[in-house]
Amino acid sequence: MMSSPVFAALAHGRTLGLRLDTLIRLRWLAVAGQIVSLLVVHLMLGFPLPFIPCLCAVGLSVVLNLLLRVRFPVAQRLTDLSAGPLLAYDVLQLTALLYLTGGLSNPFALLYLAPVMISATTLSWTTTVTLGGFASICAGAVGLWHWPLPWAGPDVPVLPDLFLAGTWVAISVSIGFIGLHSWRVAEEARELADALAATELVLAREQHLSQLDGLAAAAAHELGTPLATIALVVKEMERSLAPDSPHAEDIALLRDQVKRCRDILQTLTSLGSGDAPFDRMPLSHLLEEVVQPHRDFGITIAVALPPDRSDEPVLARNPGLIYGLGNLVENAVDFARSRVELEARWTTTRMEIVVRDDGPGFSPEVSDRIGQPYVTSRGRDRQDPAEEESGLGLGFFIAKTLLERSGATLWVENRPAPDSGAEVKISWMRNALEIAA
Repeated sequence: MMSSPVFAALAHGRTLGLRLDTLIRLRWLAVAGQIVSLLVVHLMLGFPLPFIPCLCAVGLSVVLNLLLRVRFPVAQRLTDLSAGPLLAYDVLQLTALLYLTGGLSNPFALLYLAPVMISATTLSWTTTVTLGGFASICAGAVGLWHWPLPWAGPDVPVLPDLFLAGTWVAISVSIGFIGLHSWRVAEEARELADALAATELVLAREQHLSQLDGLAAAAAHELGTPLATIALVVKEMERSLAPDSPHAEDIALLRDQVKRCRDILQTLTSLGSGDAPFDRMPLSHLLEEVVQPHRDFGITIAVALPPDRSDEPVLARNPGLIYGLGNLVENAVDFARSRVELEARWTTTRMEIVVRDDGPGFSPEVSDRIGQPYVTSRGRDRQDPAEEESGLGLGFFIAKTLLERSGATLWVENRPAPDSGAEVKISWMRNALEIAA
């Protein structure tokens, strides 16, 4: 799946951040509620309270919202480093209002839960825990130091210290429990979204390959006739040449390449047929079949096997597996300067094949997109510049998808210095191939 992709898919606990417009709208809602509460308590109920200092605390939120609206685009998503301090400001602003209006004896002390819940649903667990601890400390501080609770008449209620301490404990426990619950629910939603995104990427990639299967069948059909004509012309030219002609070797090479083209077209038409032969072969024989068509291009191809081959895997001859490995070998030969290495190793549970070359390696600008369709894997190190963009970038994509269909996992990287070139590692659970055999 996400090889990127995927797929990827997001790492565990990673979030997309809090949208700035969402935070601004929630703060406007809080500002409106605070102003209405102050007006009702002061004007309608007639409770004496420090109205001007309270309005100044609310006014700071208004100014901050206006600055954020003007300074930043509303569609911007805030990271933990940006959203955390803004939510901490909301905790401080609520603390200032509670300090002026009775501390924890004020019923609005429950609003300490709001910033923590926002953080739990949109930000990381670390930021949520930090913000929750900060809110709990602020609640404890305002419980110890605060102005009297606004009240009408001479009989102002005085709440026992034990009751206020219980209120602080209840708020702290609620912050921890509701914060944890909200974060867990949001994390499960994020994991589900990641899984759906990865599934969509896999389905899109399979759709690409299905389309390519149809194109391959059409190409095999269309190329069959001109290829037969070329083979006939080559055969006639070979008959007309003298045995000692200087062009005899070129004609023989051309005949071999025509035969190879026919074999490739036959392989393409058989990939989706499901009629793979039932013969089985050791891994060493399969690798030899993969590399044999690529030995006549002036590049040394070395196949390394463990000294002890008593437990060598025996596999079914799978056209998709052979074609996928062959595509990787062809890519390595195409870019190698002088040598390509295939190393096979296995244990009782796993099987691994490594393809290395001594070419220029993968260029940095495409290294993160290798395996996607229509991405050329490497810049060609050729004398003919016209060959630079000759490929469509589908070879590695097709090879990767075919190998992953067989249960393989691929890793692609450049060889560490002082070596040069690329390295592709393909790994299977051994029983996945041997059971299929």
